[in-house]
Amino acid sequence: MRPELEKKVERAIRLIKMTVGGGQVEVSFSSGKDSEVILELAKMAGVDYRAIYKNTTIDPPHTIAHCKSKGVEIMQPTITFFDLIKKKGFPTRRARFCCEKLKEYKVMDMAIQGIRREESTARAKRYSETDPVVCRNYGSKKNHCDIILPILSWTKEDVEEFIKERGIQCHPLYYDEQGEFHPERRLGCLACPLSEKKAIEDFKKYPKLLKRWIDCGQIWWDTHPNTGSRKKFDNIYELMVHNLFFRTYDKFRKAIDGDLIGEKVDCKKYLEDYFNVKL
Repeated sequence: MRPELEKKVERAIRLIKMTVGGGQVEVSFSSGKDSEVILELAKMAGVDYRAIYKNTTIDPPHTIAHCKSKGVEIMQPTITFFDLIKKKGFPTRRARFCCEKLKEYKVMDMAIQGIRREESTARAKRYSETDPVVCRNYGSKKNHCDIILPILSWTKEDVEEFIKERGIQCHPLYYDEQGEFHPERRLGCLACPLSEKKAIEDFKKYPKLLKRWIDCGQIWWDTHPNTGSRKKFDNIYELMVHNLFFRTYDKFRKAIDGDLIGEKVDCKKYLEDYFNVKL
């Protein structure tokens, strides 16, 4: 292990020990590579922890089995992802109500999380390297949690090296058919609206997943006649095409109404042909 990484590991362990003390801490385990690292660091620190995976009900295959193989506690949600769609419609980049209900809720007063500043510009702005412990409120100031961020300054190279050095077996989706580890792969909820590109890839890989979205979305559509989407779109298929392929409503409208290709697009047929699925 590189001396630089050894120092980061030592600082991470020291941070965990000092912050947790004699208490108990949650290790927020997602089954991603960063959560593998913080679980290992918690073990190395020798603190009393509960490794918890919050079941989103829409994570990639093998996730539950992988968590169980690590001795991780599976926490079930009060509502499934698809029941949320029936009640609220499709989640979007700007309306990720699914995260609040399925992932971002308090379990314990302290939690170790695998957030890294390198992952995005937003995270780099939000978190300071000099403040690796932050207080997060869940709904109200009374319902707060101290979040410990031991790998905040780690790079992806640090994570990969640590995993290999410690002999950590990661989620099966990180490995190719030859067993080669691919740390650049990202796990997360299938068809997450944060990335339209990933959503399209997931729907292509799991076309029945798209059908489930549509079927549940249709229930929401039929039971919410006064929603704004009903005024802008003719049917649930138009809404799905808009969310997947267009960033603005104006561009969607021009493309679908025939301004670009001369005739109105049948969005149901378009989705069926594009994703090879019967809706």
